[in-house]
Amino acid sequence: MASTNGGEPASTWTFLTHHARVLVEIARDPQARIRDMAARIGITERAVQSIVSDLHQEGYLTLHKVGRRNHYTLNAERGFRYPTEADLPVRLLLDLFTQHDLPEGHTPEAHHADIAVDPGSDDRRIANQTAQRPQQAADTPTPSEDHTRATTGG
Repeated sequence: MASTNGGEPASTWTFLTHHARVLVEIARDPQARIRDMAARIGITERAVQSIVSDLHQEGYLTLHKVGRRNHYTLNAERGFRYPTEADLPVRLLLDLFTQHDLPEGHTPEAHHADIAVDPGSDDRRIANQTAQRPQQAADTPTPSEDHTRATTGG
């Protein structure tokens, strides 16, 4: 653990809980193995299994056995658990952390096409926010394209 100037250990807290990290890993790869998720997150397989069980019991995901493997389906419209964010779907978190994983030209909506939507969900405010979100112009270069142009002179 790193030390601060006073010789005291530096804080190791992070903004995302392990539950959020497991949910993001499943959103990135719905067929991910517990072992692989544990290695990517840096926690034990037992901890991931416990978190998957929690998420399943609370309705954030469903498990489907295919042979010896689990395949997961997320309910991205399920709200956050904390009362002040309960009216917001976890889709917002998933989109934030999985957008950079998308191939060029794909949208988060298309990426989450296989994620189950709770048929009882009717969150017009979120739908309106999504509809009002400005779209990036097709001819506007992405930051990586800007960097490529700057370094290659193109």
